[in-house]
Amino acid sequence: MDRIRLGLVLHPTRDVSPVVDTIAAWAARHQVALTVREQDRQRVPESVRPVPEDHLPAEADVLVSIGGDGTMLGALRAAVPDPKPVLGVHLGKLGFLVEVEPPELPAALDRLLAGEYTVESHSCLACDVCGDDVVAFNDIALIRHPGQGFVSATLAVNGQQYGYYRCDALVVSTPSGSTAYSYAAGGPLISPATRAVVVTPSAPMSGISRSVVLSPDERVRLELRPGSAPVAIEVDGQVIRDGSTSGAVDIGYRTDAGLVVRLDPARYQERSQLKLSLLDLPLLPEQLRELLPENLRRQLGRREMPPPR
Repeated sequence: MDRIRLGLVLHPTRDVSPVVDTIAAWAARHQVALTVREQDRQRVPESVRPVPEDHLPAEADVLVSIGGDGTMLGALRAAVPDPKPVLGVHLGKLGFLVEVEPPELPAALDRLLAGEYTVESHSCLACDVCGDDVVAFNDIALIRHPGQGFVSATLAVNGQQYGYYRCDALVVSTPSGSTAYSYAAGGPLISPATRAVVVTPSAPMSGISRSVVLSPDERVRLELRPGSAPVAIEVDGQVIRDGSTSGAVDIGYRTDAGLVVRLDPARYQERSQLKLSLLDLPLLPEQLRELLPENLRRQLGRREMPPPR
């Protein structure tokens, strides 16, 4: 494409200024327009135009997420009404969605400008939480308050009662989200190429005690039972409701709700497989570092931004 507009989505607390400065310098050289949410205007150079939060996707051709998977999920959720490709720049710790490390950013932006990338489609869960409409690209979870009993909820599929849960938490995930909370709760890994909805209880005490894998065409309803502990409801790790003791969550599956930029799909898949293998190692990050060859340890220790090109 001859011209491209980039919208910046920033991690809410992490220092993103080195990455933003690199993008701003690159944009100035290539006459690329940059926008950011109004609430982030103090965190970016004056050359970046602030716009209302709900206008950002419409004002951009591509969104650049600067942070970890949580920041990227937020960018995807913001763009659901008007899906735009999202490029993830990694400032987190692990990151299964993000692809670009800060030193790779100038080359990645060059490829973005040249249109040398593919777009990976992501589905989401479209949820009605006690009358409020929300979307989740990874998962929606009902979580008990410590010391106040257990989550107790019934499961219905397409209006048919399926059973009940009594557990610490109840996680409903997409295939992409199967590597997150659902995996930690003992759920299966689902290929991103598969369309499915996974319901997984964490620390089940009674009722359904294993993951249930459902078709994307099936509607899921979770309803709190009388006597359930107060629960928090999280969407992609963000608390949207706290202390509920009654009510229901209705969940459907929406295809092609989000678009993710992939510059090197094969290399990205290799990285993701390596990250998954590390999740099952009972070692701290500094212990893992000691297992690497000396040249790789030095390389990890640098992780500095390259000079502007």
